[in-house]
Amino acid sequence: MDNLRHLNRRLVSASSAADGAYYRWARRSGVTLHTLDLLYALDDGTPRSQKQICEEWGLPKTTVNTVVKACQEAGYLTLEVMPGQPRERRICLTAAGMAYAREVLEDLYAAENAAMGETIERFGPAFVDAAAFFFARFQAAIDASLSEKPEKEDTEPV
Repeated sequence: MDNLRHLNRRLVSASSAADGAYYRWARRSGVTLHTLDLLYALDDGTPRSQKQICEEWGLPKTTVNTVVKACQEAGYLTLEVMPGQPRERRICLTAAGMAYAREVLEDLYAAENAAMGETIERFGPAFVDAAAFFFARFQAAIDASLSEKPEKEDTEPV
C-alpha cells in the first residue's frame, strides 16, 4: 500500500507540474488559464456546448460562462442554437477566433508533441491508454466516494 501511495504522489506531483506549465504558458501568452482551456477545447474544429466543455474538461460552469462571454465580446466565437436543444448553445470559433487560437496554441502544441514523441519512443503508445485509464478510474472512484458523503457548505480555507 505504501508503494501505491508513493506512485500516486509521483503522478499527482507530475500532473500538478504539467498544470503549472500550462498556467505559465497562458500567462506568457496573455490569456487566462481558462481562456487557454476554452481555446484548446474548441481548436479541434468541433463545436461544443458550454455543458460539454464543462464535462469534458472538468471546468466550473460559471468560469466557462465568463470566458465564453469575454471571447464572444472579443469576436472570437459565436453561439448557435443546437438542433433539437433550444436551451443549449453550440460554441463556434470565428475566423478571428481560429487565428487567435492558432497564435496562442501553435508553439504549445509543438512543446506537447516533442514531449509526447519522447514519451512514446520510451514507453510506447500504450502510455496514453494507461494514463487515460488511470484518470477515468480515479474520476469514477472520486465520484463514488463523493456520492456517499453529504455536501458541506463552502468554508474559508484554514
